Amino acid sequence: MRSNRPILLLLFFIWMIIPRCAHCQQIYDIWQTTWDRSTLFAPLTRNTSSVINFSSPASLPTSSVNILVDGTVQYQDIVGFGGSLTDSAASTLKNLKNINSGNYWNLLGYMFNPTDGANAAGLNYIRVPIGASDFSASVYSLDDSNGDTSFSKFNINRTPAYVFEVLKDIQSINYLMKVHILPWSPPAWMKDSGTMNGGSLRTDMVSFYPTYLLKAVQGFQGMGIPIFAISLQNEPQNSNPTYPSCTLIPDIEGQIGTALRSLLNSNGLSNVKIVGYEHNWNNAGTYPVTLMQDSPTAFAGVAFHCYQGNVASQDAFHNAYPSKEIYFTECSGSLGSDWWSDIKWYMDNLWIGALEHNAKSGLMWNIALDGNGNPELPGSNSCTGGCRALVTVNSGGSYSLNQEFYAMAHASKAILPKDYGGPFGTRIGVSVTGSLAWSLRVGAFVTRRNSASDWLRYSITVLNWNDNTSGIWSPTPVTTSISFNGMQATYTFPVGVTTLWWYAPSSS
Repeated sequence: MRSNRPILLLLFFIWMIIPRCAHCQQIYDIWQTTWDRSTLFAPLTRNTSSVINFSSPASLPTSSVNILVDGTVQYQDIVGFGGSLTDSAASTLKNLKNINSGNYWNLLGYMFNPTDGANAAGLNYIRVPIGASDFSASVYSLDDSNGDTSFSKFNINRTPAYVFEVLKDIQSINYLMKVHILPWSPPAWMKDSGTMNGGSLRTDMVSFYPTYLLKAVQGFQGMGIPIFAISLQNEPQNSNPTYPSCTLIPDIEGQIGTALRSLLNSNGLSNVKIVGYEHNWNNAGTYPVTLMQDSPTAFAGVAFHCYQGNVASQDAFHNAYPSKEIYFTECSGSLGSDWWSDIKWYMDNLWIGALEHNAKSGLMWNIALDGNGNPELPGSNSCTGGCRALVTVNSGGSYSLNQEFYAMAHASKAILPKDYGGPFGTRIGVSVTGSLAWSLRVGAFVTRRNSASDWLRYSITVLNWNDNTSGIWSPTPVTTSISFNGMQATYTFPVGVTTLWWYAPSSS
């Protein structure tokens, strides 16, 4: 009987030299939102006929656009997306819970569930005011006892109970939740204005104020809410007399940060990050740079808002301090604006743009409000024309998700952990070439795995804004080649936002 050994050896040799992943790397999941709202952050059904394989470039038709994903070029790790749970946002959600608990839990699940593959955005980063903000029922701090420099009257429960209730409800859905706290103003008695609305911290209170902030961190932790980060002052160059605000110069903020860092470290809270600045892009190369020069060891990094300047200004800070972290933490929707125009701006400037300019996070302002952008602090002029939240909650117990949510959801989906407790995505290299390269804005990410033997997940978030031809409205899909590791896949992106992902071995 003849032996099959030579044939088996030949087959094994062929198997070894042929690229084994020519068809095993596939576009695995697709999430899509279209300009006309016919599809809203919807998972597209994957079946045998819709699987998209990566193949050798020669086997695919030439496209007018090519997205080249380069996993060998890696930038910052992304920590998450979300918004601010102001008192008003929390009360709005608490009212929904009281009126229609089913809708409340469905909404929280859709917004915050981080489970891999779930029909949900997995938002996981929440910013919470310490005391009142412009979205509170009244003005208050966590210690309104005049002259209480020992803070013996400090009381975390001056925060409305519904803030902690909603936070814990979200925490029960998303174990990855990161909470970032910060004050809109110190207590009134610590300020030169004698009020929380406007003014500056008194110089004789600078040495006491870090203890107030430490007690805020400890208070939240004592309520079962671990703190990821604390900022020292929301918008330290803003002194608005209609709502809680306070100016701090870099030198004073640096002194507070240095003292607070020492207090946190000595109280078992060395893992809590201190984030500086928390203000607009337009001064990115001045205030935050000076802050790092004055106090280089106190701050993990700085945070930016969108209301003045340009996102590219984040580079002025990054170039000066490339080892420091950048967070993007606030931008608000405006009532009456155009849905699709907003989606394009958010993707271009925030959920792709801010990350291109080294941000590790992306947050909008209020998580929830009513249809008029309320409840806002009585007398506040911070939202002329009305601020729109991620979700609008109606008085009858229904709700509607806004463009702010749908744009952000696509970025959040791209960076969520694949494994339970696993790492979030890391931004990687991506470029767009071809005659229609202008029609796409793309961000790319890799998500590592808990086991070194498991394949990595690669994802891209793509904005197709090819909606106009010579001034005439003409939404046009764009057929695109996606190049990765010497192979290509082809996908036609409709006008809108698409997030898709695939898997590849870490050695590829």
